Amino acid sequence: MPERSESPNLNKIRVGAVTYLNTRPLTLALAELAPQAEIVYDHPSRLADALAAGQLDVATIPSIEFARHPGYTIVSDACIACDGPVRSVKLFGRVPVEDLHTIALDEGSRTSAVLTLILLKERFGVTPKILTLPIGGSLAHTAADAVLMIGDRGMRPTSGVFEFVWDLGEEWSRWTGLPFVFSLWTARPNVDLRGLDKALGAARDAGLRRLVEIARKEAPLIGIPEEDCLSYLRDHLEFRLGRRQRRGLEHFFELAGRHGFAPAKVKLAFYGGDSTD
Repeated sequence: MPERSESPNLNKIRVGAVTYLNTRPLTLALAELAPQAEIVYDHPSRLADALAAGQLDVATIPSIEFARHPGYTIVSDACIACDGPVRSVKLFGRVPVEDLHTIALDEGSRTSAVLTLILLKERFGVTPKILTLPIGGSLAHTAADAVLMIGDRGMRPTSGVFEFVWDLGEEWSRWTGLPFVFSLWTARPNVDLRGLDKALGAARDAGLRRLVEIARKEAPLIGIPEEDCLSYLRDHLEFRLGRRQRRGLEHFFELAGRHGFAPAKVKLAFYGGDSTD
């Protein structure tokens, strides 16, 4: 179960938020704007498991997990997406992509893992054996032909000789011409949000006004220059689920269904009914 930010309160909505830098603009002002929420923080895959187990009511979960759970609803247009290079989701290849036999997938990832496997299969006809890179592991912890790393670790400088390094956001954008949505605010069925859906959007807007503050605080913790941190948040990420982002998400779900990573013909479902931007 994710670590709680405060003592449990059964009268509050249980909200799970990702620990990575890319979610800071969504969560910086959330506690203030959503007093009805009890917020817990963890890795994306663990939050997805907690939501599925009913231990959370709402969470930022990997987008693929929405496709895998009929009855889930998207509860805000606040999201984590990119339309080009994302910088924090990378595949490091030690052999040419056509020669891949093994791949280590970051244990904290679900969406990026599926995206990687889809790109390898669709573009190169490659289906490697899957190994696991434990949360907290590094490139040195595996001898796999390719290694997927996500989040703050994916942004840190790496050493070694690689045949290729993919930025997964860039690879998807070049291939499809669409944005990619990594994470969504999602609710399990029959949850009364009590205005949380509006607070999530307001928190995103407040966070985007404080990117300089976030970069100043987080850069030394991650181990990258402050300007790089600010550029990542400001220039490489998108935080709004608009029309193009929805098209990218729907195309990803179509491909995931085609390759057996999710049910076929998944439809986007929104809390309170469909919405458009």
